[in-house]
Amino acid sequence: MRIFKSKEFIRFARKENISDTKLCKAMRDAEDGRIDADYGGGVIKQRVARTNEGKSGGYRTIILYRKGNNAFFVHGFAKSDRGSLNKAEEHLYKAAARIILAFSDNELRQHVAKGVFKEAMCDDEQIQE
Repeated sequence: MRIFKSKEFIRFARKENISDTKLCKAMRDAEDGRIDADYGGGVIKQRVARTNEGKSGGYRTIILYRKGNNAFFVHGFAKSDRGSLNKAEEHLYKAAARIILAFSDNELRQHVAKGVFKEAMCDDEQIQE
């Protein structure tokens, strides 16, 4: 599995100092079946801990994902800023998931080359396929 970040998510992660290592851990948890919220249609929410704190008061990330497929971090927010997705957002992310999760390798390469997505760098431990 490869992990990608959208431009919007990159800005959020940079501002909140969320490392690729934390994103990789969130996806390892998802691959192991530990998903915080599954909205269906290829959209999940995973918690990511703040630096030197736990997950409960940390960040929430919206990920377009199907087990064994690529994962795309597309949105993030602090738990203190808001709750869950509203129905309109949920519908929007499900529509995006239908398109993005169906990218061919060539389409994905093109989107990365254009800067739409950037691949997250996981350390030595690669996400299991």
